[in-house]
Amino acid sequence: MLKLRSMVSNADQLGGVSTTTFDKRITPLGKIIRRFKIDELTQLWNVFIGDMSLVGPRPQSYEGGTALYTEEERRLLKVRPGITDLASLVFADEGDVLSASSDPDLAYNQLIRPWKSRFGLFYVKHHSLMVDIQLISLTIFGIFSREYALHGLQKILKDLGAEETLVRIAGRKEELKPYPPPGSNEIVESLVVDDHESSA
Repeated sequence: MLKLRSMVSNADQLGGVSTTTFDKRITPLGKIIRRFKIDELTQLWNVFIGDMSLVGPRPQSYEGGTALYTEEERRLLKVRPGITDLASLVFADEGDVLSASSDPDLAYNQLIRPWKSRFGLFYVKHHSLMVDIQLISLTIFGIFSREYALHGLQKILKDLGAEETLVRIAGRKEELKPYPPPGSNEIVESLVVDDHESSA
């Protein structure tokens, strides 16, 4: 995946996978790149060569979450990833959410991943050309008005018959709390991967 560099060299060796808004590994120019999502534009090349779609579940690294995926979440790995999706709009402030935690990687798996995966699975089940056009439009509008984008996203979810909890989370009016990922009844408490389970 092609992206503009927004962090210092060897950033992966200086900290965890998840990135907070105030992460010291982000360069001054990188803050601007991330604020206006400029780093996502280079991924149009990946769309052109067929590695990605304009709309689809955002790609995740093995260390960044897929190593801990439940069997249900692994369904996300069978579809082509996209530049934007439902979760991209809902968690455009991901760095801010994680900034309050002393362990951003664990916080990501407790607060964001459970819903990001649910939004991804919902998209896989309900995607269409019209939905893609709406999400692309909301992604653009979201740069200028996040509130407008989230309101539009809630309408899309309601029209597609999403459960109330998913619609409510999409509005981001309430504080995120630890929640189990799809396919599990337990909140993630550890990032240690069981090699036997991960290869199953």
